[in-house]
Amino acid sequence: MTWTTRPRSDIGGLAAIDEGEGPLVVLLHGVGLRAEAWGAQIDALSAAGHRVLCPDMPGHGETPFQGAIGLDGYANPIAARLTEPACLIGHSMGALIALNIAASGHDQVRGVAALNAIYRRTPEARAAVTTRAAALDAAAMNDPTVTLQRWFGDQVSKEGEACSRWLKDVDPGAYKAAYTVFAESDGPTDAQLRQIKCPALFMTGADEPNSTPGMSQGMAQQVTNGRVEIIPNAAHMMPMMHPADVNAKLLEFVRRCLP
Repeated sequence: MTWTTRPRSDIGGLAAIDEGEGPLVVLLHGVGLRAEAWGAQIDALSAAGHRVLCPDMPGHGETPFQGAIGLDGYANPIAARLTEPACLIGHSMGALIALNIAASGHDQVRGVAALNAIYRRTPEARAAVTTRAAALDAAAMNDPTVTLQRWFGDQVSKEGEACSRWLKDVDPGAYKAAYTVFAESDGPTDAQLRQIKCPALFMTGADEPNSTPGMSQGMAQQVTNGRVEIIPNAAHMMPMMHPADVNAKLLEFVRRCLP
């Protein structure tokens, strides 16, 4: 898998990769990344007969940044573009956004998949992530070394090199704004989860220390039509590092939601 930049379309002020034809799948990336992080999923889903739309979060990739916004500021532009039945798939912060939209009762959301999603952090985890958010510089590039260590350990890979480039390229103000929203959220509330009526898939890695299997299991228990998939030997960058396993689960789920 190569992680080269792909062409973009403009969708209501968001730059987005738009590939394939068929029922719509929307992929939402995490903080500091860009639409290309979904490269393996774009290829698999479009080959399976879906239109795949991957927007860049504000200030990430090729979408401009207009200033700090709360969670609704990230979710509302996506929700406004859902004018046909769609399946939402989000990773990390993208999962938070996808679940927010699904819980709103949007009538075009036929399914939601939350990959490496957070829910009810421990006090220690909450303190660590809010400390990291507070330390970010909104005016200068932040050193990605610690983030990459957390995501990839000591493993050297094309995926790690791509994430390093993206983290260095992201608008620092946009990165701090998005990370702050992510850090200050404790994930969807139980009330929000119970409002999700469409099929919901919660998937994470067995070795994920921050978006743990227990978190995914806890969220799934609150959703009427929720299910859990745990990918063995995987951690936070599961969609990039374990694409075959992730794609198999996503294709099965999307076929069920968008027959």
